[in-house]
Amino acid sequence: MRPARHGVWLLLVWALAACSPPPLYTQQAYVFGTLVEVSVYGAPEAQAQQATAAVLARFDALHRSLHAWQPSALSELNAALARGERATVKPELAAMLTEAQALAAQSGELFNPAIGGLVALWGFHADTPQAQVPAAAAIQAQVAAQPRMADLVIDAESVSSRNPAVQLDLGGYAKGRALDDAVAILQAHGIRNALVNIGGNVIALGRHGERPWRVGVQHPRQPGTLATLDLQDGEAIGTSGDYQRFFEADGRRYCHLIDPRSGMPATGMQSVTVLVRGVHAGTRSDALSKPLFIEGAAGLADHAARLGISDYVTVDHTGKTYISTTMKARLR
Repeated sequence: MRPARHGVWLLLVWALAACSPPPLYTQQAYVFGTLVEVSVYGAPEAQAQQATAAVLARFDALHRSLHAWQPSALSELNAALARGERATVKPELAAMLTEAQALAAQSGELFNPAIGGLVALWGFHADTPQAQVPAAAAIQAQVAAQPRMADLVIDAESVSSRNPAVQLDLGGYAKGRALDDAVAILQAHGIRNALVNIGGNVIALGRHGERPWRVGVQHPRQPGTLATLDLQDGEAIGTSGDYQRFFEADGRRYCHLIDPRSGMPATGMQSVTVLVRGVHAGTRSDALSKPLFIEGAAGLADHAARLGISDYVTVDHTGKTYISTTMKARLR
């Protein structure tokens, strides 16, 4: 009788193991100048590992292609634009610039990847920002040149500019685009449930088992989170803040988010987090948090409505928190 009981016990253990979902698989890397984390739930480890490797390879390719101050396809394009030349580009880059151009128009050019010259002038085209405020005359010269995405003439395989002052910096676009690409890659590998986090820009695919994916909204001045949020399938959050890339001079903080109208780093907000769903949710969450950050708290609800954003949580320069009605119902 003992062998029989032992055999039944072994069968029961095997059956329980077969019914148990595979463990959460997580992979981290450092890309786009920040920590990247891809988590896959409910897939065999080999499948999750292969899918995650493909995602991280795509991130690395985007980073190398769109780098604004190291040799890249984008820096080659910027050099050609400065010379007043039409440059041949890959169709993928042309499509990205067309999308960024449309987002810039939607934002009234406050999301403006054409102001790479201003970003460089402020010392943010470096791994470690400079701690020096540029000369006022140099700032005003950049502003007076009025570089805009609308200056670009884009076709399937070439780009030119009507304005030689246009210098492209896609730092406010690349991470969001990477989120959307990650979802496509994961789905192509048969992954149904995953969370992708690129330095606080996050997109959800499916669920974390019986519950949605739960993420934290970072507090811009204090350790820990401002709140937590359950993300549904296909939803993305994008955050713009003054607490990651900045320098201080004479007791004042200067962040990398520059108002193209004044040429100065925006000062009205400490952080802006938006929740976006639907087509290209990652890209839109990344790009459209920038105009709200630059505009500041005054008229926040109206500015968000014009951008098609109903869910947001922001902290202004005084530390006051503003939360939209629909977002308030989502936050913990």
